[in-house]
Amino acid sequence: MATLEYITGQIPGAYLAPDYAQVRFTGIAYDSRKVVPGNIFVCITGYRFDGHAYAEEAVGAGAVAVICERSIPGLTVPQIIVPDSRKALALAAAAYWGHPTRNLRLFGVTGTNGKTTTTYLLKRILEAAGHKTGLVGTIKNLIGDRELKAEHTTPEASDLQQLFAQMQAEGVSHVVMEVSSHAIVLDRILGSEFDLGAFTNITQDHLDFHQTFENYLQAKISFFERIGVDSVKLGPKGIALNCDDPNAEEISRVAKVPVLLYGLGPTAQVRAVDLELDAKGTRFTVETPAGVRKLQTRLLGQFNVYNCLAAIATALLEGLDLDLIVSALTDVTGVRGRAELVDLGQDFAVVVDYAHTPDGLANILSTARAITANRLAVVFGCGGDRDRTKRPEMGRIAGELADRVFVTSDNPRSEDPLSICQDIVAGLELSAAPNSYEVIVDRREAIAAAIRWAEPGDVVVIAGKGHEDYQIFRDKIIHFDDREEAVRILQESLGKGK
Repeated sequence: MATLEYITGQIPGAYLAPDYAQVRFTGIAYDSRKVVPGNIFVCITGYRFDGHAYAEEAVGAGAVAVICERSIPGLTVPQIIVPDSRKALALAAAAYWGHPTRNLRLFGVTGTNGKTTTTYLLKRILEAAGHKTGLVGTIKNLIGDRELKAEHTTPEASDLQQLFAQMQAEGVSHVVMEVSSHAIVLDRILGSEFDLGAFTNITQDHLDFHQTFENYLQAKISFFERIGVDSVKLGPKGIALNCDDPNAEEISRVAKVPVLLYGLGPTAQVRAVDLELDAKGTRFTVETPAGVRKLQTRLLGQFNVYNCLAAIATALLEGLDLDLIVSALTDVTGVRGRAELVDLGQDFAVVVDYAHTPDGLANILSTARAITANRLAVVFGCGGDRDRTKRPEMGRIAGELADRVFVTSDNPRSEDPLSICQDIVAGLELSAAPNSYEVIVDRREAIAAAIRWAEPGDVVVIAGKGHEDYQIFRDKIIHFDDREEAVRILQESLGKGK
C-alpha cells in the first residue's frame, strides 16, 4: 500500500495538506462507477464530463482521497490539488504500479495508417528472437499468446500502467504498442519510457479532435521528441522513420536519439527494391546497413511493404540479426481485418480492410486494382461524430479508383446514417459517373449487393471496419462483422450456383 505523501511527490506542482501524508491507498480510479474501497479517485476534466462533479459519489463508494485540479468543498477525504489531473493520473499510476516500463523494452508505433500491422510484425520478430512479447493495440492486447480485450487503441493511463505491470509479472520482456494521437495529447503515455519508436506516415484523420492537420502532426512529433529523454534504462534507443513521408524531416529534427530511415526512395537506409506485387503476396529485396536480403511475404500491397520496412528498421535498431528478421516476416500470414482475403473458392476476390481515412482507402483500392483481372468494387461508409471533412474526399477517391461504389453506413453513432452517406456522395459526384455508384444505407444489404454484383475476375473491397465486430448507432450497439457477413453471402451465393 502506497501513501499519499509518496504519490504526491510523483506529481510536479501537487499539494497535499501535511496532516494526510501517511494515509494509505490501494489503487487508482478515474471512473466513479469503478471505485472500490481504498482507491484514490482522480477527477479528470474531460470534453463531455467533469470528474470533479463525481467526487462525492467516488467517496461514497470508498475512495480514501481525491486528486483534483481545484478544491472541492464538503469532501470528507484528503484532496491532492494538481495543475493537470490527466498528467497526474498518468504519473500517479506509473508510480503506483512501480514504473513497470523501466523493466520492459518498450517500442511505440505511431502514424495514421499501418500501426496495427507493424506492431504485429514486430511482435513476430521479437518472438522469433526468443523474447516473450506483449502487444497493446487496436484489435486486442496480448500477453504472449494470451488475449485481453482492447477498449481503445491506447488504453487510459492507469489501465495502461496496470497492463504493463501485469505483463512484467507474467515474464514479458518486450512490449510493442500502437500509440494513437489521442493518447499523446491526453497524456495517456506519460510515465511510460519508450526505447524505440516507429513512424509509419501521417495523412488527414481525427480532425474532429485535433481541429487542424498541424495540431495532429505536432502531436505525433511530440511523441518522438521525448524518446530517450530522461530514460533510466540501458539498451539501444532510436527511431525508425519513413523518409518517403513529406513530414519526416520535421520529426528527424526533434529526435534526441539515432534515426534510421526506411522507404522506397534513394535516401532510405532500409530500402525495398525490385517489388513484385500480386494476389498471392509481395516479394522484394531489402537493402540495409546490415546487408541485402530477398523477402517474400503473404501480405498484400505496397503499403504492407512499408509496414515490413518499419518493422525491419525497428528490429535493426534493437540489434537483431537480419536473417532472423527476414525469416520471421516470411512466416507472417496476415493481420485480421487488414487486407484480409475472404476466400470460399469463389471466382472473384473479396477483401476486408480497416481503411477509414482518405489515404487508407486509396492504399487498399490501389492494391486491389493491381490484382484485379476485371472490375473493382468498394463498399464503405464513414463514422459519425468524427471528422466530416474527409467524407467527400473519400467519396472522390472511391469514384476515381473503383468501377463500382456502394456507399453505406459505418458507425453512425449520433448522426443520421443517410446524411453521412450524402456527404460521401458529394465527393463521388466529382469523380464518378452517376450510374457507377449507389447508396445502400443498411451495411448488410450493401455487402450483399456488392458480392452479388461481382463476376469472375472482379475484386470486392469491404472497407472501414476491418476487425471490428460491432456497429454503433445513436441508441444501440449491435454485433456486426464484415467478414462474417461476406462469408454468409458467399455461402448463399455459392449454394445457388453462382
